[in-house]
Amino acid sequence: QMQLLESGGGLVQAGGSLRLSCAASGRTFSSYAMGWFRQAPGKEREFVAGIIRGGGSAYYADSVKGRFTISRDNAKNTVYLQMNSLQPEDTGVYYCAGDLSLHTIVEDLGCEHWGQGTQVTVSS
Repeated sequence: QMQLLESGGGLVQAGGSLRLSCAASGRTFSSYAMGWFRQAPGKEREFVAGIIRGGGSAYYADSVKGRFTISRDNAKNTVYLQMNSLQPEDTGVYYCAGDLSLHTIVEDLGCEHWGQGTQVTVSS
């Protein structure tokens, strides 16, 4: 079992930046593809970014390409989401997720492991 704990959320003005972290417990972190999702009030959860086990390839939702960067440090059992040029439409609860399949993450088919989420609020 892998437990995930997000941190780094907060309130930021439009145009600002935040860096989210997701720390994983257990020794199997490097076996999992990892991803970030978000859910805005009144909206469905959406895929934001995903990264393969080794960290060499990443995938992004069109809405965040060029602004967000996902990365991971397998030695620290941590995945990150660097968010730049934030806009009010980026507001939501951001969730970290892990699955053996990157496809499952990118297509949001039901990831095996989820964190509790961290709130990101972008003011205009």
